[in-house]
Amino acid sequence: MQFETAAIHLGQEPDTLTGAVTPPIYATSTFAQIEPGVTRGFDYTRSGNPSFTRLETTLAALEHASHATIFGSGMAAITAVLSTLESGSHVIAEENIYGCTYRILAKVFARFGVTVEYVDFSDPANYPAITRRRPDFVWIESPTNPLLKIIDIAAIADVCHAIGTTLVVDNTFASPYFQRPLNLGADISLASTTKYINGHSDCLGGVVCTNSPEWHQKMVFAQKAIGLNPSPFDAWLIARGVKTLAVRMRQHHTNALRFAEHLETLPICRTVRYPWLPSHPQHQLATRQMSGGSGIVTVDFAVSLEQARHFLGKFTIFALAESLGGVESLVCHPASMTHASIPREAREKVGIGDGLVRFSIGIEAVDDLIADLTQALATIA
Repeated sequence: MQFETAAIHLGQEPDTLTGAVTPPIYATSTFAQIEPGVTRGFDYTRSGNPSFTRLETTLAALEHASHATIFGSGMAAITAVLSTLESGSHVIAEENIYGCTYRILAKVFARFGVTVEYVDFSDPANYPAITRRRPDFVWIESPTNPLLKIIDIAAIADVCHAIGTTLVVDNTFASPYFQRPLNLGADISLASTTKYINGHSDCLGGVVCTNSPEWHQKMVFAQKAIGLNPSPFDAWLIARGVKTLAVRMRQHHTNALRFAEHLETLPICRTVRYPWLPSHPQHQLATRQMSGGSGIVTVDFAVSLEQARHFLGKFTIFALAESLGGVESLVCHPASMTHASIPREAREKVGIGDGLVRFSIGIEAVDDLIADLTQALATIA
């Protein structure tokens, strides 16, 4: 099946009992057993639910994965993967990662003896660190949050596989519509389904996709043993949202490219980052590795922190909010919002300064979005 067809039909077949075209929510915590230990496939929702199974079937197909395991949030998916590490495990991560990923590594798993080092994986000169250190995981995002660096997944996968290291790719920003990390050699592709996959900013969820039966069993165990499962209602909402993923992603891309091109004409913008702009440092890699630029545009404005705070409060269409990937446009100040948990020195080292602003471009009329930007910036002219 083509992507659009699979997103609507695989895992979402009509209900066999009633014929309902939209499958029901299995809003139950437990399931009656035929006799002790003999079930109809489910015993307790923490360890499985038909609403979970349906969504996992859909997402595995879209990621070209053999297995998908869903979780209660993107951070729950990240926690599930990290929970497989042991004391003494070592992780090498891209230096520009999501603030909450940084925080859980520094504040939680470090207490259990997991060590992390951060490198700039947009520079191939840093790949030998993998071979030299032989980490348990290499952890990357591409595009990264919020700087939109594009990392060569296939090249890093080759280095990792040569020494038996697991490559984990956070695919949240691209979504499986624009990028499939497993096809590029990653061992694990995870995402916050809260974002583009659901697309409506009304629930939380996460997913881990893999072709490895061993990794799949580890994720099923984590879902059950740590209690990282989603709710059946959230799983149903995500299954509903994913049906329109293809059409939404195409519009996100179209709007974001036009918005980014407009930003490049403004003298107040030091740099504009969007993967489909020729000015992007990894533009050629992006067009080779992805089929579209997605919907995030990151801008370094030539403003002070006070000016940034001022104009970010003046938008009328863009909501000043964390998260991304919904049909509505959002604007975010990473240094004081999504990446505030990263120490200032570490933030600024990778380029997250006071003037950096992240736009999540929705599917509204792009001319309205540009007009909203214009009036907000005019308040600090």
